[in-house]
Amino acid sequence: MLEIRGLVRSFGSMNAVDGVDLTVEQGRITGLIGPNGAGKTTLFNLIAGTLAPTSGDIRFMGDPIGGLSPDRIFAKGLARTFQIPRPFPRMSVLENAMLVPLGQSGERFWNNWFRPAEVARQERENRERAVEVLGFCGLGAKLNDPAGTLSGGQQKLLELARVLMIDPKMILLDEPGAGVNPTLMETLIDKILALHARGITFLLIEHNMDLVMRICHPIVVMAQGQVIHRGDAASVQKDPRVLDAYLGDLPA
Repeated sequence: MLEIRGLVRSFGSMNAVDGVDLTVEQGRITGLIGPNGAGKTTLFNLIAGTLAPTSGDIRFMGDPIGGLSPDRIFAKGLARTFQIPRPFPRMSVLENAMLVPLGQSGERFWNNWFRPAEVARQERENRERAVEVLGFCGLGAKLNDPAGTLSGGQQKLLELARVLMIDPKMILLDEPGAGVNPTLMETLIDKILALHARGITFLLIEHNMDLVMRICHPIVVMAQGQVIHRGDAASVQKDPRVLDAYLGDLPA
């Protein structure tokens, strides 16, 4: 589904991503781990369009996407969440979700005068969809609450709900477990697995090794801007390069 070849992103004389080759197969939950500074977030930014590659190729569903703007990549069904959630804090949870769908007729102000029925129909459909996905993510009781009042874990669930508004083919999850309490962590894992069962593909960055070992296969390890290992949980724990770079003794 996602194919990366020879990807490089330079900042001055430093290559934050240095010749990365990576494939993400359809229907998998692929984990991306490594020490701080390994290049994981830079790689996510390149895939999602926040940064343009210095060189190399990124293809999604066979189409080149390297250097495309984030909105064009998002429209292709490749969505991304953030390590630090970015809701509109004063808007309601429901409004945050309803903002997501692209190409809404109401975004063109003249349509509110000349095509009000279409605007109303689309808004009604977006509201119904938002209520559905927020309910799935366990936020059905929070629809009218300001998004800024949610806990950290609930904001992670709102991030997930927002990307679900476009029926994505693939989701990039940036540290979904960071700052999430154990109860909401289990909820988040359940939602990821449920979406995976529906056919959504995931690539996730995560430092919580328990989460990675439980749900990710394969696991890709980066260090110093390069991929140093790809395999299952057992092989990751045994690779001396991985242990030297980052992990130390992992739980069995």
